[in-house]
Amino acid sequence: MQGQTIIVTGGGSGLGRAICLGLAEAGAQVAIIEINQESAQTVIDEITAKGGKAFSVIGDITTRDSAKALVDAAIERAGRIHGLINCAGVYPRRPILEITDADWDFSFSVNVRGLYNVSVAAIAHMQGQGGGRIVNIASIDALKAHPKNAHYAAMKAAVVSLTKSMGLAVAPDNILINGVAPAGIATEKARAAGFLPELAAQTALGRAAEPEDVADVVIFLVSEKNRYMVGETVAISGGYFIA
Repeated sequence: MQGQTIIVTGGGSGLGRAICLGLAEAGAQVAIIEINQESAQTVIDEITAKGGKAFSVIGDITTRDSAKALVDAAIERAGRIHGLINCAGVYPRRPILEITDADWDFSFSVNVRGLYNVSVAAIAHMQGQGGGRIVNIASIDALKAHPKNAHYAAMKAAVVSLTKSMGLAVAPDNILINGVAPAGIATEKARAAGFLPELAAQTALGRAAEPEDVADVVIFLVSEKNRYMVGETVAISGGYFIA
């Protein structure tokens, strides 16, 4: 991926961090869109310490204008972008009969509207440069019942749907949009939440995913090695559905 620039939203921690590190190792320059400047800088320092290239653009993706400004700023600095990975997200847990209006609004604003806003801004540039790749981070929760976290599951189901519809709309422009639907990932936040042992017991492999397990698939999808996948969402679950 030498000479390519890939935007990663939410690249300052967890899966986003692993994706950024993997992209840099593959030779790409990484443009991190983050709301948390400190976490973004930590990842940048990790990348540059190993000889890689990375920079950040700090701001909020939940409004159309701010998301466009962030993407435009990244492109102004890099010259052009070759791919986008929509990894920014929030994971609010609440029993299904206790979800508030504020819970719905917050989850939608980041997990769906934010993803859409950044994608629209990036697509406008990709259409003028002959194509590109976009990868959306959905969740295995989009594909199964989740009464303890139904609003999150609904938002990720919307991501799966957007991946199909946007993928179909821009495939003629050589813009390939795909997604991944991971099961539990062993990030620091997930470990702190305490549900990984339960999830691991439900998988065929008997463990949660390491961030790199998912990042490697994402990096393939955003690379030029992906030539014939569009509108797909790939489940990465350790055999969750066959266990």
